[in-house]
Amino acid sequence: MRRYLVGGAVRDRLLGRPVAERDWVVVGASPDELLAAGYRRVGRDFPVFIHPDTGEEHTLACRVRGDLATAGPDVTLDDDLRGRDLTVNALAEDVDGHVIDCTGGLPDLAARVLRHTDAQAFASDPLRVLRTARLAAELAPLGFRVADGTGALIRELARAGALNRLTPERIWKELVRALQASAPQRFFAELHELGALAPVLPEIDRLWGIPQPAHWHPEIDTGVHTLMVLEQAARLGADPVVRFAALTHDLGKGMTPPDILPSHRGHAERGAGIVDALCDRLRAPARFRELARLVARYHGHIHRAAELRPGTLLDLLEAIDAFRRPERLDRVLLACEADYRGRLGFEDRPYPQAGRVREAFRAARAVDASAIAGSAPERVADALRQARVAAIRRLG
Repeated sequence: MRRYLVGGAVRDRLLGRPVAERDWVVVGASPDELLAAGYRRVGRDFPVFIHPDTGEEHTLACRVRGDLATAGPDVTLDDDLRGRDLTVNALAEDVDGHVIDCTGGLPDLAARVLRHTDAQAFASDPLRVLRTARLAAELAPLGFRVADGTGALIRELARAGALNRLTPERIWKELVRALQASAPQRFFAELHELGALAPVLPEIDRLWGIPQPAHWHPEIDTGVHTLMVLEQAARLGADPVVRFAALTHDLGKGMTPPDILPSHRGHAERGAGIVDALCDRLRAPARFRELARLVARYHGHIHRAAELRPGTLLDLLEAIDAFRRPERLDRVLLACEADYRGRLGFEDRPYPQAGRVREAFRAARAVDASAIAGSAPERVADALRQARVAAIRRLG
């Protein structure tokens, strides 16, 4: 029995990046032998084992033939590596630190190229298309690009409908991992350019080619704007929930009636409904849906904060549920700042609207609700609202 460190751990060590987790492949062993050695088996569909001392995952070497994957003591390390998705992920390292490369991963690593190891193996799991785009997003600061041949293969798989086989759960998991990347916009840009975004996220793909008023959006194209917003969200240090809201804030523009373009009247209301439908389809957690829906619905209001009447500002704060969940207000404002800056020439401009909304919130929250509670019960809510509106009005 021999074991080898494989995949991202080897790749990232060679690139000088932090190694988040270490996965191992075991050659020349059966499940019974690993169990006898103290390993603990996890999962039912594939032979994955947990090392008794390190807790790291160990998988029996696997041979991929079409849609069939087999594991066993007769499968070689070469078999296993050639069945992996990309050459830079098909590197192995033995216990002495020697790197094994049978697919050209080391030259591709040096050339900053993401290339598939084998067309048949790559096509056996369409999720590899999303993983390739996600790795391009993660490694964007190092200048990685998708190889031409791999791009052509992805286009072919998208045209053949292979991505339609992906389950909502697998798409969502990869989407969230992509949102955590250093350059998340690259994930969506790569998939769009290769024709692979429409099968999995048609609500986002349809934004390309939709014009916006040049006065407000010098970049014109809504798809381009959306990726600029996502880039700004990452630049501002937003977490994946806020980044998802930034990504989906303008989905309503993809359904604007053509006869009113480049205007987008009503896009906020349309967008909130599309966010709901998207989250239903992908079974997104409630925290993603709730924030994305609020940003889609109210980002225009927040951009016009300086023009809003005190009562309208209070309505906005109540719609966000800011008095019970003040942290939600901060997240909404962060997504709106990314939207404001995600325009050509606006990338480094200040966003005073967020300060205006926060001032209104602080003034309204400072109202002494306990003093008002002495009013007749049926008048408490109205009295509290009037006091909060007056407090906001005093801000000028």
